[in-house]
Amino acid sequence: MASLPAQPVVKRSDKEVQQFFNQYFTKKLSYPANEVDAVVNFFEKRGFDKSAAISVATILLQQAKIDGVKIFTLLDTLTGLSEVQLSAIVTEVLNYNRPRTSTLGYRRTESPVKTEKRNIVV
Repeated sequence: MASLPAQPVVKRSDKEVQQFFNQYFTKKLSYPANEVDAVVNFFEKRGFDKSAAISVATILLQQAKIDGVKIFTLLDTLTGLSEVQLSAIVTEVLNYNRPRTSTLGYRRTESPVKTEKRNIVV
């Protein structure tokens, strides 16, 4: 036994308080496991990496819940799209959920118009 007096146990609640206020304005959303797996697998089958598929699935699940759309209905509408069309739609959804200072872009290759366009005033 030590001859020093016992130190009182001090419970600090600053970590719990900080965690509470960091999440104060965020609403917790939960999703069924089958929906999460279906969305992640949908994007993995279309060439997305695992981490990218999870990120896109999270945003789509969140947006579907906010809009009141069933996620399987949304996946059915995305099924017939080509890779370019799917990438464009995913980019739009991701940009919608990001601040305007960090938007994503993509390049479209358009063929130049060979005829001139003019405004003719009559």
